[in-house]
Amino acid sequence: MSRLLTLLLLPLSWLYAGVAAVRNWLYDRGIWASTGATVPLIGVGNLRVGGTGKTPHVAWVVEQLLHLDQQPAILSRGYGRQTTGFRLATAADTAASIGDEPWQHFRGFGGRVPVVVDEDRRHGLAEMARLVPAVSAVVLDDAYQHRRVRPELNVLLTEQARPFWLDHVLPAGRLRESRRGARRADVIILTKCPPDWPAAEQQRAAARARRYARPGVPVLCSSYEYGALQPVLAPVAVTPGMPVVLLTGIAQPEPLRAELTRRGYPVAQHHRFPDHHAFTAAELQQIRRQLPAGAVVVTTEKDAARLRDAALHTSAAALPLLYLPIRVSFLADGAARLLALLTPLLTPRAVA
Repeated sequence: MSRLLTLLLLPLSWLYAGVAAVRNWLYDRGIWASTGATVPLIGVGNLRVGGTGKTPHVAWVVEQLLHLDQQPAILSRGYGRQTTGFRLATAADTAASIGDEPWQHFRGFGGRVPVVVDEDRRHGLAEMARLVPAVSAVVLDDAYQHRRVRPELNVLLTEQARPFWLDHVLPAGRLRESRRGARRADVIILTKCPPDWPAAEQQRAAARARRYARPGVPVLCSSYEYGALQPVLAPVAVTPGMPVVLLTGIAQPEPLRAELTRRGYPVAQHHRFPDHHAFTAAELQQIRRQLPAGAVVVTTEKDAARLRDAALHTSAAALPLLYLPIRVSFLADGAARLLALLTPLLTPRAVA
């Protein structure tokens, strides 16, 4: 967005921010109710729309809870799904019925972790407690602005390359509320940092974040670790240096493209769609027709969840289709510091 357009849109941003500020004030003063649950709630969210790394960070938190002998669950709105209301994920669900990110979590944890979607998180928690009473902690996916539910630990994510303190509220920028919303965070994580980011740069960025946070709130830095290319449907032969066609429906595909380039896979084409895009058979057929000789198609793990939909099976199976899995890795002692915030919230559970 050009600087001139940003300036022209600022009055609308101030209005949007004002409405959000009044809403937050009503919750902060207790005029509007914000409730907890019978188990610890860990919220993972952001101030801006799209692309800060919520999905892999939610997965990281869930993995730690499993290692601590907890029975975690994930509660999400289920953005982009074709259903409404409460749903407890089962093997019969798809990205269309519960959303791509919840379906990715359900598949990724092999069904061991209950995944619930509900636009009304309070109702979702109540139904979860009734249907899955063994749950001992709930990770709230993208619920930073859902003030009706009050987490014990509020994790705020912000991209290192696009931090909230350099952004504006919609429509002049990408923030859902003003930068002052960072004061609700119990920990701030700068995401998608270079793995070798110098400590001095980390400290300078952390100091900028702390200007908006409560005193003493830790600021951590995380990076992505990419795994080996995996087939989406059928095995695909991959050799070093072969050309790839990138297929993405996420907000920020640049890190994936950079990683493929770093590994020596030249990106011949990039079919870029909006975040949470519902792919069609016609789009996949068009990509196949344009596919360069000897190239494979690489997508993200989140996009792969949608590409496995039964309605796309024939078109997707006709492509040499792979995805690149990602995991979160913390810089310095970030993992230990975040774990130290999580552990006191948990009720000890007897080992079977």
